[in-house]
Amino acid sequence: MRAISLAVALFALFSGLYNYLNARLEQFYIFDHAHLHDLSQRAIAAHGNDTRAVVNYIVAELDEKTPGTYINHEEEWVFNNAGGAMGAMYIIHASITEYLIIFGTAIGTEGHTGRHTADDYFNILQGTQLAYVPGAYEPEVYPQGSVHHLRRGEVKQYKMDASCFALEYARGWIPPMLFFGYADTFSSTLDFPTLWATSRITGREMISNLLKGKF
Repeated sequence: MRAISLAVALFALFSGLYNYLNARLEQFYIFDHAHLHDLSQRAIAAHGNDTRAVVNYIVAELDEKTPGTYINHEEEWVFNNAGGAMGAMYIIHASITEYLIIFGTAIGTEGHTGRHTADDYFNILQGTQLAYVPGAYEPEVYPQGSVHHLRRGEVKQYKMDASCFALEYARGWIPPMLFFGYADTFSSTLDFPTLWATSRITGREMISNLLKGKF
């Protein structure tokens, strides 16, 4: 009986804390999705299909205009398998409430978006992304320069037919999203060196930003 009472009390405490913080998420954000979309479009206008130059342009401006030292300058690319899709990512920023990455592949991929605890903004830097929801008879088409907004709690099928890279920005609760990012390792790829590299970089950035007061 005592154990049940303790569990109920802890659940009530956790629920109250979650509701309190969830109502105040906006105050933790340091990035703005409208600015990131504008930045992506300006980078494309300046460098076209030179995606490396586009990425460098984006990171340079973020480093200049983002308060504090929240940008990861180490371009540490790692594979990412999630929802059946495979690509690679460079983590620019990771914290409890936001992440900003370059994600893509030079040969195409397809999979499940996942159903997440954060809004996800996919700014297409090169190529085209397709998306599909049940009941639709035509795909959603997101060409270079556009943004695909996957709302918190929604889910879609997505596809990159060929080379496609994007600036992906998520805002909300980021830690629960890691389970989706890790699942394919245990159910399919068994690529534990990549899992370790992803965990090391993500953990380093999250802890570093938390120590700076960035949730």
